[in-house]
Amino acid sequence: MSGTTVTEVMAELAALEDPKARAVNERHGDDHGVNLGKLRAVAKRLKTQQDLALELWATGDSAARLLALLICRPRAFGAGQLDVMARESRTPKVHDWFVNYVVKKSPHAEELRVAWLQDPDPVVASGGWALTTERVARKPDGLDLAGLLDTIEAEMKDAPDRLQWAMNHCLAQIGIEHPGLRARAIEIGERLEVLKDYPTPPNCTSPYAPAWISEMVRRQAVG
Repeated sequence: MSGTTVTEVMAELAALEDPKARAVNERHGDDHGVNLGKLRAVAKRLKTQQDLALELWATGDSAARLLALLICRPRAFGAGQLDVMARESRTPKVHDWFVNYVVKKSPHAEELRVAWLQDPDPVVASGGWALTTERVARKPDGLDLAGLLDTIEAEMKDAPDRLQWAMNHCLAQIGIEHPGLRARAIEIGERLEVLKDYPTPPNCTSPYAPAWISEMVRRQAVG
C-alpha cells in the first residue's frame, strides 16, 4: 500500500465516520467517529509508513492522528518531536495511544518521563505519570517509590481529571507490585477517596485504589 496519499486516507476515514460512535466518544472528551476496529484494519493494510504518519498527524484530525500512531515508527521520533506531540495530543484517546503505542517504545521514554512529571500542563504531566506507572510495574529499580507516594498524597486529590486518573493508577500499581508499600498505598487511597464512587460495571475492577489493589493481589494469590 505504499504511495497512498494523505488525501486518500482522509477520504477513507471520512467514509468510516459514524455519528453514533462520535456521540459515544464525545461523552468521553474525544472528537472522532471512526470505529477503532475499522481504524486498526486500515492501519494493518497501510503497514508502517512514517512519512504518511507525519502527514496524518499534521492534519490535526483525531481519527487521522489515531491512525498515524498505528502506522508510525516509534523509534524514529526525536525527544523534541515527542514533546511537541504530547502538547498537541489534547483528546484522551489520542493522548493515551500516543503514550502507550509510541512513547513507551521510544529510546527517549525515560528522559521524557522525568521531564513530564514536572510539567505544569496537566495533560503532559499525566503522560509522565503513565510512564512512571509502567516503570513501577516493569523496572522499579532506581525509582523513589516512597517519594512518589508522598507526591500522590499531596497532589492527587485536587489534580485535574486526567492527571488525577494517571496518579491514581500509579498509586494502585505501587500497592499491587510492592508489598512493603501496600498498606501505605491503601491508606492514602482510603483517605483521599479519589474515584471511590466511580461507576463500575459488574465483573469489572473498580479504579478506586484500595479496591483495585485488593482485587489484583487476590488474583495473584489465586493464580
